[in-house]
Amino acid sequence: MAGMRRATVTIGKDIEAPLEAYLRQQEITPALTAVVQAALKEFLGRRGFSQEARKFRITPAKKGSGTRDVSVRHDRYLAGI
Repeated sequence: MAGMRRATVTIGKDIEAPLEAYLRQQEITPALTAVVQAALKEFLGRRGFSQEARKFRITPAKKGSGTRDVSVRHDRYLAGI
């Protein structure tokens, strides 16, 4: 497949049995490649290295609104009251 990196993975005995049990329980058996890719994606995502897992960051404006109570009365400001 274009744009993909090939890797050889050795699966130890401690992972082989749970992996086989997982594959047997699936209605349609997924390809081992798909299972490994999904596991790696989840692993990296949980550690913050995935595009989907990027943390939401708010960058404050250089010049504020001039109002000092927005953090306390934010619901009123958003509702236009």
